[in-house]
Amino acid sequence: MKKIIITIIVITITTGALFIGCNSSAKKVEHAKENVTEAKQDLSQAQANYTNDVQKFRQETNSKINSNQDRIDELNANMVKEKKEIKAEYKKKIAVLKQKNTDMKKRMDDYNVDEKEKWESFKMEFNHDMDDLEKSLKDLTVKDIK
Repeated sequence: MKKIIITIIVITITTGALFIGCNSSAKKVEHAKENVTEAKQDLSQAQANYTNDVQKFRQETNSKINSNQDRIDELNANMVKEKKEIKAEYKKKIAVLKQKNTDMKKRMDDYNVDEKEKWESFKMEFNHDMDDLEKSLKDLTVKDIK
């Protein structure tokens, strides 16, 4: 009789533990589903922010490139007033700057948006090169005025 009671108690405890374990597992699955949903939303938001950053940078860059092109056109127009000796030198410098500006535009247009880390690196390098080009244009303008 003791063995039967002990067996019934063990079976009851085991069954109770299984029910509690199943209930706990169901809660874990529910919690995991919520986490996946939140992660998908976070990923979507991050992707949207990344895409907006790329579009904004492209717009700013196109504005700078167009501004540089306007400066180059202005330098070409002002070059007519210069002496022959200076004209040839300026013409070469302007041609180099125009080519750099065109290359920057092509580089931006050709850039394929991949990973955020690569984008950040590209953006830093591109900004550095754009600043150098703008500085060169300003320096040429200053020399042109003198």
